[in-house]
Amino acid sequence: MRQRRLKNEINVVPYIDVMLVLLVIFMVTTPMMTTGSVELPASGTAPQKPDKYLKVQIEEGGGLSVFDANGKVKKIKGIKDLKGELNALKGDDDKMAVLIAGDKETQYKNVIEVLDEVKRSGFQRVALETASK
Repeated sequence: MRQRRLKNEINVVPYIDVMLVLLVIFMVTTPMMTTGSVELPASGTAPQKPDKYLKVQIEEGGGLSVFDANGKVKKIKGIKDLKGELNALKGDDDKMAVLIAGDKETQYKNVIEVLDEVKRSGFQRVALETASK
């Protein structure tokens, strides 16, 4: 009987096919994975932002994030925790402005609830952030 010779090669073509399929999947799904960004409604009369301000960002699903004056972000569990977080960030500055950035797809009631809570926290300078047209 004749003996078979063993081949010491690896066929890499199937691996290349798998890698190309994964590359296509990642290329298609990556643009859909936008986290933390908010689509603001546009306004033709958007004024200049103040030099120092706090920002409350309302995402589409109603999630809240608070940005301090340096731009550092902190996620908030709910509307009840917002007052304490804003007062901690305000410190001694009574004239601190607060911008509310609501995603254009968020419910109107979410924006009003945040606006009410910010006003109850004692902030006098409160504005809604919009994008320029």
